[in-house]
Amino acid sequence: MIFRIFLLLLLLLLLPWAIGKIRMPMCLMKKLFPTHSDYYRQGDHIIGGILSQVISMLDLESFQQPPHPWYIKYFMLVPKNYQHVLALVFAVNKINQDPKLLPNITLGFRIYESFFSPRKTYESSFTLLSSRYLMIPNYNCDTQDKLSAVIGGLGSETSIQMATILGIYKIPQISYGSFHAMLSDKFQFPSFYRMVPNEIPQSLGLVQLMQHFKWNWIGLIASDDDSGEKFVQTLKPMLTKNSICIAFTERAPHVPSSSMDHAFREQHFKLYSSITQTKAEVIVVYGDTDSLLGLKLFLHASYQTALIPIGKVWITTAQWDFTSYIALNRWTLKPFHGALSFAVHTKEVPGFRDFLRTLNPYQPQGDIFIQRFWHTVFNCSIPYAGLTIKGGRNCSGKEELESLPGSDFEIKMSGQSYSIYNGVYAVAHALHALYSSKSKKEAMGKGHLLELQNIQSWELHPFLKNVRFNNSAGDEVYFDENGESSAGYDILNWIVFPNDSFIKVKVGHVEPRAPVGQEFTINEAAIVWNSRFNQTVPRSRCTDSCRPGYVRTVQEWEPLCCYNCAPCPEGTISNQTDADHCDRCPEDQYPNKDQDKCIPKFMDFLSYEEPLGFVLASFALLFSLLTALVLGMFIKHRDTPIVRANNRELSYVLLFSLLLCFLCSLVFIGQPGRVTCLLRQTAFGVIFSVSVSSVMAKTITVVLAFKATKPGASMRKWLGRRLSGSIVVSCSLIQVGICAVWLGTAPPFPDLDMKSEAGHILVQCNEGSNTAFYCVLGYMGFLAIVSFTVAFLARKLPGTFNEAKFITFSMLVFCSVWVSFIPTYLSTKGKYMVAVEIFSILASSAGLLGCIFIPKCYIIVMRPDQSTCLGLQGRNHIASAPNTALYVNYISKSVARCQPGQKPPPASPPVPQKA
Repeated sequence: MIFRIFLLLLLLLLLPWAIGKIRMPMCLMKKLFPTHSDYYRQGDHIIGGILSQVISMLDLESFQQPPHPWYIKYFMLVPKNYQHVLALVFAVNKINQDPKLLPNITLGFRIYESFFSPRKTYESSFTLLSSRYLMIPNYNCDTQDKLSAVIGGLGSETSIQMATILGIYKIPQISYGSFHAMLSDKFQFPSFYRMVPNEIPQSLGLVQLMQHFKWNWIGLIASDDDSGEKFVQTLKPMLTKNSICIAFTERAPHVPSSSMDHAFREQHFKLYSSITQTKAEVIVVYGDTDSLLGLKLFLHASYQTALIPIGKVWITTAQWDFTSYIALNRWTLKPFHGALSFAVHTKEVPGFRDFLRTLNPYQPQGDIFIQRFWHTVFNCSIPYAGLTIKGGRNCSGKEELESLPGSDFEIKMSGQSYSIYNGVYAVAHALHALYSSKSKKEAMGKGHLLELQNIQSWELHPFLKNVRFNNSAGDEVYFDENGESSAGYDILNWIVFPNDSFIKVKVGHVEPRAPVGQEFTINEAAIVWNSRFNQTVPRSRCTDSCRPGYVRTVQEWEPLCCYNCAPCPEGTISNQTDADHCDRCPEDQYPNKDQDKCIPKFMDFLSYEEPLGFVLASFALLFSLLTALVLGMFIKHRDTPIVRANNRELSYVLLFSLLLCFLCSLVFIGQPGRVTCLLRQTAFGVIFSVSVSSVMAKTITVVLAFKATKPGASMRKWLGRRLSGSIVVSCSLIQVGICAVWLGTAPPFPDLDMKSEAGHILVQCNEGSNTAFYCVLGYMGFLAIVSFTVAFLARKLPGTFNEAKFITFSMLVFCSVWVSFIPTYLSTKGKYMVAVEIFSILASSAGLLGCIFIPKCYIIVMRPDQSTCLGLQGRNHIASAPNTALYVNYISKSVARCQPGQKPPPASPPVPQKA
């Protein structure tokens, strides 16, 4: 055991010596046996590139002998991907020309081809870690070439292969086209960065796009791999949350291995059935260029055979560039006319077009790709490079790239090329920050060469994570906490012409960094739809939308998007299409006829402008005028016996109170306010109490006067003004006390009743205390009943002097009005309730005025002869009631002041008295 340990230590000591001995032969060997060609430019720092522009078919290995270096069976060029190489070269050139960025330091590059193959990606990754001409990992004779970072790869699979190798050496890798979620795992891939944004904003953008156009019934086709499965599992909850349903979910078919590939035929038939049998007009496609190659073949074949209508709205994700292989097999693009696609954000980079114009296949300057690209896209020969076309012309080198169709090459920098351009600049800014750091500044005095030798690629990581700059196009570039780009997505509209040429028009964008509510924008007017839709927005719904005023009702066992429409319940509205529920209007509004909006309620109160209010106000003024005339007439004829005989002072009080009763009814008309609400019922109650108590005082005075005229009557001392005044004042003060308590405890106030009548707000006075209100009415009723009773008992007194009959009838009218008032008042609302009370006030007041004073006015005006001493005294002799003479003596005191010269009429014979 000790001997084995000794041999192991000896081997470790001799290993550096052995490596030094064989170093020179190995460096010579690499020139004799080149294993990999690259596009190389020397520099102080090398940026590696593993890009994808050639599709290869590799020989299968038997594993019985070492593989041959050239094991590619045949290959096909994807010419538009050559722009990726040019973007990297252009970025390095611009950085080297910038005196402020990495001054006195030159960037170089080594660009390899991945051939879209994991196997070749592995080989290219190992080659970057080795010398240029000999692939021996961990051994590099080119000490002057310091590999700082690697740009690549295009797809998720190649990116994962690269990250597995480069992560061991902690070399920063910046992908320009991989969206796989697994690569966000910093524990598994700590050295991986990507210049493409996270997929979550893209998924949110898809949902917002559906919501904008009100598409809720869509198809979904995803690549048949882990990425496709994860996309479906991520997108489905988002769609469901926003009431968007998936009509079908299919996997993209694989490319058939032969014409008899039964699996492809089954997938073809299943996909054909799903697309043709659905009402969905929108189909979302997810996958990268390779995984969706079979879908593109399927669409091409279906279009050529006219099996599937081409009038669908295809929405593709940023992972799929469906024009990549068009130049190779000339598959048609017509099914994609009017399609919408998400793409990694890009901008016009200044100087890139001018750079493209300088390209010349006869001056490759180390570019191993340009000659084959030129030969392929321009279909010409480059003899000295061995690229010839039988019977074809030779390339002049002056061909213009602008003349190429977009499927072959695009002059504008694509999203992937833009990501490469930003990735190179991110590495340059990280290097610049590294050189500017405090530790490197201290080493500057030791010499430039020493500094370059001391920088290792792993030292770039903290600077790459914090890099933040504005590129030449004006975009801010930085990585988030997951090492992903902060850029958003552009939404492109594809316009395909009959010759299969196309243009892409930017119609919107998804910007995760934008303020809330502005993350998604779309210019609907700029979109060109498929010709089948006649330039109207396509409808992709399971059922027609429910218009405003209706609510969705989901059918049992049906998807959420397949629903019926039911009218909103009464009193509710829905003001949007496809409403999930109906809402009640605010209290001051009510639904319109269509129940799709709320309109303000009408303020409803008894006003002077409406007929009812105008008529009641007119009657109130008319009765007020009539009362004023009667009062004026009584004042004018105040010394006449008819006025004096009917208690002149009480008549004045009664007439004045009736005048106020008529006028107080006007307070009930108009919009209620705080003051009017306080005055309405209290003023009405007090004034009416004065009126009724005056009537009661008149009646009691008549009865007491009749009884006091009897010989030895003790009531004689109660007669006179003191009695009637005491009755009026005391009865009125009781009502004033009730009203004072009412106003002090729960005063009336303006109130809005918004529920009693639909479409109206009843502006009314809330009585504050219904008990107090009915106490006021009850007390007036009590006075009226007392007056009625006393008047009824005094109805048989002599008719010439007795008002009891008229008071009895007036109180009968008064009580009838207010008894009928109560049920009517309680059964009405709003202005009609007010009108009922005004009518009751006018009717009862008019009853008192008419029954008590109109007969007297008739005598004064029409029969003035009966309003004299002679007339009254003559009529006294015809009284038929017993003891009339005694009452006549009392009344005669009121008419004792007759005018001189008036003689009484001759006496009539006495009327015999009954036993």
